[in-house]
Amino acid sequence: MDKYKNKYRIPSARLQHWDYGANGAYFITICTQDRQCFFGDIAGNPQSMKLNTIGQLAEQFWMEIPNHFPFVELGNFVVMPNHVHGILIIDRGETPMEKTPIVETPNLGVSTGPPPTPSPSPSHGGKNDKWNPGTIGVIINQYKRMVTIHARKIHADFGWQSRFHDHIIRNAQSFETIQSYIETNPLNWEKDKFYG
Repeated sequence: MDKYKNKYRIPSARLQHWDYGANGAYFITICTQDRQCFFGDIAGNPQSMKLNTIGQLAEQFWMEIPNHFPFVELGNFVVMPNHVHGILIIDRGETPMEKTPIVETPNLGVSTGPPPTPSPSPSHGGKNDKWNPGTIGVIINQYKRMVTIHARKIHADFGWQSRFHDHIIRNAQSFETIQSYIETNPLNWEKDKFYG
């Protein structure tokens, strides 16, 4: 068993010393499992995203994030056929993290495997206990969880990739560049790295 210890471990792409619950703007990309086009199609001239029912769920639950995490503001957001891009802005003001009201808890691993089933009791000492409330990881996993629960009522095979990509936006110029990229993403679908 020790033979493979850490040999096939995938290193985290996240900044090791960054507090992902800290004030800041974060560019998020989340892909569907195997990049399947669950959310609709790009069509028209000019091209735009035509959301199907699952795509509408992906949009609805993203827009509801501030209802569950009141310290989060939303930047631009787009649902593409097989992924979503969005900006989350954490602004806690002067309120310490532990005093910020959190109304959600993480339920990880919802993007693969069979549909989720209710847990009989809260876990203690499991992997969920390592997540700090109100971090980007918790917010995204709650979002993925809600979309998954409702999407699987429509398409039983719906799933997300287990990870997501985040980028810390460091200045106003970068923020505006990413806002524009998200807004024009449907126009550039054929050039998108997730296309096909």
